[in-house]
Amino acid sequence: MSQAEGQAASRGASPRPGLVVFDNDGVLVDSERLANAVLGELLTGYGVPTSTEDAIRDYMGGSMKRVRDLNRERHGLELPADFEDEYHERVFAAFRAELTAVDGVAGLLDALTAAGVPFCVASSGTHERIRLTLGKTGLLDRFPDAAIFSSQDVAHGKPAPDLFLLAAAKMGAAPKDCAVVEDSPLGVAAARAAGMRVYAYTAMTPPDRVADATAQAARMADIRDLLLGTG
Repeated sequence: MSQAEGQAASRGASPRPGLVVFDNDGVLVDSERLANAVLGELLTGYGVPTSTEDAIRDYMGGSMKRVRDLNRERHGLELPADFEDEYHERVFAAFRAELTAVDGVAGLLDALTAAGVPFCVASSGTHERIRLTLGKTGLLDRFPDAAIFSSQDVAHGKPAPDLFLLAAAKMGAAPKDCAVVEDSPLGVAAARAAGMRVYAYTAMTPPDRVADATAQAARMADIRDLLLGTG
């Protein structure tokens, strides 16, 4: 029995969601290691030694505003005004050269479409980043403009629930009927605060860091089974 099947059996079958809300980085596109390597290099250059693993631990799933706030609070570092521009220039170059879709996610989206379950993306990234990464990986056609939501659209990013609540409202779904697919502790916390089920994709995230999720799985095939009650 897979991890997903075991959790589904222990918790009981969940109703099929009225809407599936996907995080983007690390869930739809395999971008986390590339992006956090760039972030670590930049912060190290600004005088805060930060490895890729440090950046993943401290910033994965958060907005660039959160990066600024944490460095101000923890290190007394006021990042320069062009920090975001420099970060995006470097990370977009890495994405254009190396980015791929998360293994198995195309099949999951196909399964949701076949089952008539609507889905959208709600990401801490900018709209430019979301469209670049989905376009590079061949997934953009699956997400019309009305199904793309960014932390730029709300006052408070993850772990606040604002972004997921906005996505549900715009897509016409009640929060209790939504299921979120996330890979970060911040995203799991945001989904729980929004009153939504949340399935943690743990291919890269230590399971203990997303222990508050409704269920966890390290394969997209298992996430599909959790969402649709198949397998």
